[in-house]
Amino acid sequence: MDALPSLGFLGLGAMGEPMVRSLRKAGYPVTVAAHRSRASLERLVAEGAQEAASPEAVGAASAIVITCVPDAPQVEEVLFGDRGAAKGLRSGSVVIDMSTISPIASQRFAERLAAGGVDFVDAPVSGGPARAATGTLTIMVGAKPAVFERVEPVLKAMGTPTLLGGIGMGETVKLVNQVIIASVMIANAEALVFAKRAGADLDAVRKVIATATGSNYLLDQWLPKTWLSGTFKGGFAMDLLRKDVAAALDAARANKHAMPLTGLAYQLYTAQSAGGDGALDYSAIAKAYERIAGD
Repeated sequence: MDALPSLGFLGLGAMGEPMVRSLRKAGYPVTVAAHRSRASLERLVAEGAQEAASPEAVGAASAIVITCVPDAPQVEEVLFGDRGAAKGLRSGSVVIDMSTISPIASQRFAERLAAGGVDFVDAPVSGGPARAATGTLTIMVGAKPAVFERVEPVLKAMGTPTLLGGIGMGETVKLVNQVIIASVMIANAEALVFAKRAGADLDAVRKVIATATGSNYLLDQWLPKTWLSGTFKGGFAMDLLRKDVAAALDAARANKHAMPLTGLAYQLYTAQSAGGDGALDYSAIAKAYERIAGD
């Protein structure tokens, strides 16, 4: 049996830390370096991951480097900054970016890495930290078919990967998901505050709608754990969703494609974030409608 390829992982946050554990569980050797904080790195090293002094050293130690950071500037930093991974990567290696960023940025990173003989895969994920911990993420992939075939076993250790097209298409499909959830959350909040103002029992409303054509995952699964249970803590931060929606709008602008509903959603979330709710779950958009209703 061929030896498993050596992996590097950069971005050990709420998603990256459990993703590394999934890779280690599958038997992969993983080298990590601190990006923002050492706490998660120290936990992973205690569990058997190898520590490197810098992203450059991670690149030098790895056949495949995985990045999972908040946005394109951070991908730029860990790959091409001072002591970035690209400086240590050898020709023939692969970078898999599992961040959610603009597909235009993904294509630019791919072009820069290709100059050094390094392949690039964009593979953003959906499922949050809970599914990262169980290795059951949905992974949307943009890559050359031959490169996807090479990295597919690695991706399968973290979830279910689907090749959707060339470089940038993984990010495009992830942004499709984000565009949908941004608008559906607003629709849920607007409708439920309307129901509440009319005197309806929201639990009864939710149960009935679950059997009707208005049924959706956020109403059925997400809101009972956040807004409807009286908390906006945890979940998916509004500012992260705003970042994703902005990336979708940037990509649409580059293609001369109008997305008016998405533009409105971005403005509504931005207004709520400006009021201090950017770190809360994005269901906190309901506060805007409750304010309108005088609640």
